[in-house]
Amino acid sequence: MSTTWVIIRASGIVAYVLLALSAMWGLVVSSTLLGRAASAKRLTHVHESLSIGALLATLTHAVALTFDEYVPFSVADVVVPGASDWHPGASALGVTAAWGLLVITLSFYVRRHIGRRAWRLLHFGAFGVFVAALVHGVTAGTDTSSPLMQWIYLATGCAVAALTIIRVALLGVPLPSPAGKPSR
Repeated sequence: MSTTWVIIRASGIVAYVLLALSAMWGLVVSSTLLGRAASAKRLTHVHESLSIGALLATLTHAVALTFDEYVPFSVADVVVPGASDWHPGASALGVTAAWGLLVITLSFYVRRHIGRRAWRLLHFGAFGVFVAALVHGVTAGTDTSSPLMQWIYLATGCAVAALTIIRVALLGVPLPSPAGKPSR
């Protein structure tokens, strides 16, 4: 087993776990489940930091893939959805998730310039990013057959789904509609 292969696997797993934690933390913060237990600014910084960590691990994963000797990935394969011949659908989902993660992470820094409504609509793309990353990991990850990875995928998928239900259904937190009027 080459060092490159270990870096590819480890960075992919770390990227997914940090993305899942960011998604869960974002749902906890936006649903106000913690009430006033901590400042919203501090809670948001944790969410932002998890997103940045996921982005850096994803970048490491993509760069390491271009150095792999067993399955050669070109730069185009890791930046253009559908360019890779290796598990094309799963690879395309991974590339798409990476671009989505980049855009959503950068949105933390342009929020005041684009407005809260636009930022929230953009941030709802995080659900698609999470699902794409989950499917990418399950279908392309070489560790998917490991009971530990299966547990991680199941636990994080269920946690994000449960927190989404709590945020939307149980707490009745309004979501922005495309017309800009809050809906439930």
